[in-house]
Amino acid sequence: MNEGSLKKRIREGNIRRADVVRRMAELAFGKANDCVRLVLEDEPTVEKLDLSLLSEVKRNDKGTVEIKLIDRLRALEQLSQATGQEEGDMESFLRALQGADDGV
Repeated sequence: MNEGSLKKRIREGNIRRADVVRRMAELAFGKANDCVRLVLEDEPTVEKLDLSLLSEVKRNDKGTVEIKLIDRLRALEQLSQATGQEEGDMESFLRALQGADDGV
C-alpha cells in the first residue's frame, strides 16, 4: 500500500482495521533513534525525524532534557487484542514483563 492512499483514506475517514494494526505494530516495535537524535543534536532537521514514539519533551531551566516515549507494553497489549490473540502465551508474556507473574 502506498502512503498517499493511506493519507487519502484518513482524510475521508475510511481507515481499515489493517491500517490500525499495522500502526500499532510500528509503535510497539519501532526504534527511538530519532527521538534521541532530537535532543542530542545541536540543530536537528525535525522534518526528517520519525518522532512517532515521542510522547513528551521537557527542558528545565538548567538545560536538562527529559524525553518520554509511548508505552510499548500497552501498545503490545492492544496489538495482541486487535490481532485476536487468545489468552495464553501472549498474556503470560505481558504479565511477566509487568512483573505480575509469580515466577518473576
